[in-house]
Amino acid sequence: MVETAKGGFITLEGGEGAGKSTQIQRLAAALTSASLPVITTREPGGSPGAEAIRSLLVEGAVDRWDAITELLLHYAARRDHLAQTILPAQQSGTWVICDRFADSTMAYQGYGLSLGREIVEHAHALAIGDTRPDLTVILDVPLDVGLARAQERDGDDANRYERMDQDFHQRIRDGFLDIAKREPERCVVIDATADADTVHAKILDAVKRRLGLSLKGPTA
Repeated sequence: MVETAKGGFITLEGGEGAGKSTQIQRLAAALTSASLPVITTREPGGSPGAEAIRSLLVEGAVDRWDAITELLLHYAARRDHLAQTILPAQQSGTWVICDRFADSTMAYQGYGLSLGREIVEHAHALAIGDTRPDLTVILDVPLDVGLARAQERDGDDANRYERMDQDFHQRIRDGFLDIAKREPERCVVIDATADADTVHAKILDAVKRRLGLSLKGPTA
């Protein structure tokens, strides 16, 4: 019996309004065009149990939870997401592209809510061990640009995190950049203020260089 090669795991990260959703769909199309099986998923969410937890995290008052409670909720959702969606897909040879993963928890709760790296790292080790993506693309935009995009996109339907203050969002941006600086072998930072085609081309270039895939692009 021939074993199926394990699928790769790519995550896209960034603050509010960075354009992750658009770029995830375009990257998935590029992988599909290269005859690679692929699924897209998201966090918090991506499995029935994790989607139920997602509603607790993104809905309601800004001060609904304290930072430790948020951290534990995110990792409960992530553990279920891994068990139910990500790992089975990879084991079947499917590539997984995820909108946010553990770096968002580090950036939002570790930096944004000032829990610090050590507490988040302990939660990560307890919940999911040493699981890390093969490649993390961090889409970086200035604070005013990202929040304006999010406001235009969501209007009065902004979620809890979008409604938090600007200092919180600046700490998130600084956090993502610090994560990338600490793990340059896994992370690549891309200027997401450019047009969608340019950003897509840079993402494809990163995937080709870091993961050795042969992809065509840009794709519509």
